[in-house]
Amino acid sequence: MNKSRLVPAFFICRGAGLKSFKFKEKSLPLDHAHVMGILNVTPDSFSDGGQFAGVEQAMTHARQMVAAGAAIVDVGGESTRPGAAPVSLQQEMDRVLPVVESLTKNVDTIISVDTSSPEVMTEAAALGAHLINDVRALQRSGAMAAAAMTGLPVCLMHKQGEPDSMQDDPVYADVMTDVHDFFVERIAACHRAGIEQHQIILDPGFGFGKLLNHNLTLLNRLDQLTIGGCPLLVGMSRKRMIGEVLNKAVNDRLNGSLALAAAAVMNGAWIVRVHDVAETVDVVRMLNAVKQENLA
Repeated sequence: MNKSRLVPAFFICRGAGLKSFKFKEKSLPLDHAHVMGILNVTPDSFSDGGQFAGVEQAMTHARQMVAAGAAIVDVGGESTRPGAAPVSLQQEMDRVLPVVESLTKNVDTIISVDTSSPEVMTEAAALGAHLINDVRALQRSGAMAAAAMTGLPVCLMHKQGEPDSMQDDPVYADVMTDVHDFFVERIAACHRAGIEQHQIILDPGFGFGKLLNHNLTLLNRLDQLTIGGCPLLVGMSRKRMIGEVLNKAVNDRLNGSLALAAAAVMNGAWIVRVHDVAETVDVVRMLNAVKQENLA
């Protein structure tokens, strides 16, 4: 793959004639980067498991993230950390759907649902969700049809393997080519199902079946994954790659997370998915100002 001139994903989309990305009745401009706040309603997520498992705790945290500048709140009821055990469909629905319903009624934000389950997709959409964020890129049985039926935009993530074993020994002939080709195939599958290209966001899946060198290569060459103008979402907040470089525990990785968020925005990310919203919003706003001035 030839390395192209670094052009942020959101400016490629704007250059293609798209000024904003539609989430049902809401939209986000494509001319600058945004922050997505993580709302894990799980007992076993790697960083904040159990902290926001109840609806009241989840709502308090969601309001705090939106007040701090999060443009999107991403609700997840299944931990996909390395080594995580699968959850039943009923468990996931019981965790996610009450929070989505309460968010719809009480918080003015774009609601993303982090799920691979078709039943959760359809139920969450009916309750008012705006985005389907699927770490399995709509490959679970029935997921593609369910996502298409909702009419919602989708985020397709690349991963190798399943959470319980994905970090055991991930191998790539060339990580950039493999991720790129995977996205091309999944975009084509979406088209066949009736999901339009302007409804698709891409996530390279940092830490999902990838070693440190794979993650760093993807980050350094992120701009090469702006396929067809689809904007890029990245999630590196508090992840193992930071601990491997800085030798820091999960809850002591803020500085590393901010550095990676900055690098991602500079290299083309449109959305950064994070735990530490207020701090990341400051970083992203400063970088947006720098980028806008550079293009003036």
